[in-house]
Amino acid sequence: LSLFGSSSFVGLTLLTSLLYGAMGALFVLIPYVLIQAGKYSGAQAGAALLPFAVLLAAASPLMGALAGRVGSRGPLIVGPLVVAGGFLLVLRIGAGSDYWTTVFPAILVIAIGMAAAVAPLTTAVLATVDSGHTGSASGLNSAVARTGGMVATASLGAVLGASGSALISGLHTAAIGCAIASVAASASAFFLISTGGVNRCRVSVG
Repeated sequence: LSLFGSSSFVGLTLLTSLLYGAMGALFVLIPYVLIQAGKYSGAQAGAALLPFAVLLAAASPLMGALAGRVGSRGPLIVGPLVVAGGFLLVLRIGAGSDYWTTVFPAILVIAIGMAAAVAPLTTAVLATVDSGHTGSASGLNSAVARTGGMVATASLGAVLGASGSALISGLHTAAIGCAIASVAASASAFFLISTGGVNRCRVSVG
């Protein structure tokens, strides 16, 4: 409980829960909608998210290096806002939407925002606690990330049970909810993370 004596740690924990919750919803809902409404095969729906992983892997070292120069707080504020913009682009997805003009741009923007936030996040978490609590802080942050994803997935029952136009409407409602969660994650960083120690921490990208 002493970990939560730091407002920065509280802010980072909220950011992790909200942002990874939104990501959990994305990875479940987008492939499902592509299969059910877009008539994609399972392999095609899985491949539709491949640009997310590729861009995240490619951009994270660059974003980590940037955060090492300017501090972690800025990227942790801006990154979730970019993610929110990507979820708003999901509102353009419909039953017969073209992948490259609707789905891909949304995934691309979300991946850019996540790359900005993920690289400095763990280091920022560890920078807010003393050396005796680094293991607990890291483990708790990982558990919060997984829990956020599970809670978001569990909340999608009504959407996953829909079909036709109701499924697309549910996708759009969920996307708005994920955008709001991402903005709240940014607000957590802005209002709760201090401008001192977290900004000065070095970001590991190896």
